[in-house]
Amino acid sequence: MGRRLVAIFAAALVALVGVTAVLLYARGADARAVAAQQPTSVYVVQSLVPAGTTLKDSVQNGLIIKTSIAAAGVPAGALAGVDGSNGGLYATTDIQPGEYVLADRFGVKPVGEKAIEVPAGMVAVAVQLSDPARVGTFLTPGSKVVLYDTYAATATKASATDGAASAGGQSTRVLLDDVLIIAMGQASLTPAAAPVAGEEAAPAPVLGALMTVAVTPADATRLVHGIQTGSLYAALRGTDAKIDLGKVVSEASLFSK
Repeated sequence: MGRRLVAIFAAALVALVGVTAVLLYARGADARAVAAQQPTSVYVVQSLVPAGTTLKDSVQNGLIIKTSIAAAGVPAGALAGVDGSNGGLYATTDIQPGEYVLADRFGVKPVGEKAIEVPAGMVAVAVQLSDPARVGTFLTPGSKVVLYDTYAATATKASATDGAASAGGQSTRVLLDDVLIIAMGQASLTPAAAPVAGEEAAPAPVLGALMTVAVTPADATRLVHGIQTGSLYAALRGTDAKIDLGKVVSEASLFSK
């Protein structure tokens, strides 16, 4: 009789423990399910974030916006917040619209270096010239050139500016007399950054017929107009060269002194 009571008591105890364990597991599962559905803040890319953009600017300019999703859907490593400790970090690559923003997409070093440095107050304009029109291969970043423009002289231009130029013919005059070249092809006046230890060095710059010059905004307008309407020719400028800005040469005046 005693053994039977002990067996019944043991069975009841095991059943009680089993029921308790099931109840505790169910309660924990419910808690986990509720926690997984709790709204959690994440950052999503609204518009393309170009490489090199700071995290702070990305948020201020609306490229990245904060939204809420269920905690279960938050990707590992998702950006939790933007503050003084990470606002100055740079996007290491372009971040496409629709992506969740991961913290490791931003780093302490901007990607790449400036390929060209434009002097303060100036703008850069590229001019496509043939070999003869760019003094062969002798123009390099840092050279100063005179730019001549050959254009069709209309009756108005002939009477107003060309003097002896005949209407309907072509005239040539100096467009800009002191122009700084800041790049030839891919060779830039800006020194290339020294390669970081362990990284491959950037390929050597390639020279080409595309000449990039730095000019004032006002001269840029004249230069672009000359590019669009005339034919440009460059001459390498000497230190003491005196350029006659008013000299106009046409078919009629070509052989006159």
